[in-house]
Amino acid sequence: MSGSGTSDLKKRLHGVVDERTEQLLGVSHDIWANPELCFEEHHAHDVLVEVLDGAGLAVEAHAFGLDTAFVATAGTDGPTVGVICEYDALPGLGHACGHNIIAASGLGAGLAAATVADELGCTVKVFGTPAEEGGGGKVFMVERGAFEGVDAALMVHPSGRDLTTMSTLAIDQLRATYTGAEAHAAAAPHVGRNALDAAVLGYMGVAALRQHMTDSERVHGVITHGGEKPNIVPARAETEWYVRSPTLGGLDELCARVQAALRSGATATGCTCSIEAQGRRYADMIDNRALLAAFVSNARQLGREMKEPTARTRVQGSTDMGDVSYAVPSIHPMIAAAPHDVSIHTERFAGYAASPSGDAAVIDGAKILASTLVDVWLDDALRSDAADEFDAASDSA
Repeated sequence: MSGSGTSDLKKRLHGVVDERTEQLLGVSHDIWANPELCFEEHHAHDVLVEVLDGAGLAVEAHAFGLDTAFVATAGTDGPTVGVICEYDALPGLGHACGHNIIAASGLGAGLAAATVADELGCTVKVFGTPAEEGGGGKVFMVERGAFEGVDAALMVHPSGRDLTTMSTLAIDQLRATYTGAEAHAAAAPHVGRNALDAAVLGYMGVAALRQHMTDSERVHGVITHGGEKPNIVPARAETEWYVRSPTLGGLDELCARVQAALRSGATATGCTCSIEAQGRRYADMIDNRALLAAFVSNARQLGREMKEPTARTRVQGSTDMGDVSYAVPSIHPMIAAAPHDVSIHTERFAGYAASPSGDAAVIDGAKILASTLVDVWLDDALRSDAADEFDAASDSA
């Protein structure tokens, strides 16, 4: 298809998004008003599935062995592009990460692409991916073959700025449980073995470790249980930890050091320490620059100038989209849905996620994703470049 033909096709898909604006914003606001935690997103799942099914896509609800995952497909041949929807919320903060925007923008792009998939001999898959906030829904989906045969996976995440990427870290989640011996703290303290002391010393061991980590690594933890009453020597204490590093290899090394520091507290106090993983480990995000260039170009056509993140503007965190990026060429750009000074994972950002600026992110995000999807479908060179880049990254990982 010629350049003018591709441009006309993108305008056609933008028109579909415009026609569905009321519906897409209704979905966004509905999910926002009914926040659900990871693997509990039954309402969001059903709302999205109902819309996709009503539009004629072939929908598999409760997919990949996950009750709140789905995949909806239009087309049966040719290049296949996956569009990602997220929709879980945060405890106590609701949609402070704006996943309602991710869900609605991905929905809009998928619905638009579905109108031309058979005509072009291409395929779009809309993936409903639960439990990004710690549960690792996409990790399970990758392991269960959800992205096999997919040429590219696209999503957009709300933020306070239009950024090409999120600065991601691989992450592991650990729980350390300390076991000692209870005793009366005044009558027989010598009989006890203080599990809280063990946890505190383990915590301090990690604090001492921090000065010998790289600037890009992160470790943060909380004490979730420390005993029952002051006059009882605590027989059990518990801490939870997030360990982050720029790469999976670096994460392995850092986790080993963190675990040694945590166990040191048990050694010093005569207690024992057991450490177990919580949730699923997330890989770092490998943004495919070839796909990203197409997204940036399409965003510019809508007046959004995607900037490379700097030390001052970057959004740093972890996402299970990283595991998708290890499976297929992928992107995870950020779209402004709030003012620059409003950080995600805050009450203020949750408010903006259902505001006019959040709504603009839904509609613009859907159009940019749909346009980028068209580029992947119709540009053989783009798909080849994305695949070559993905292979090179896989070889060096």
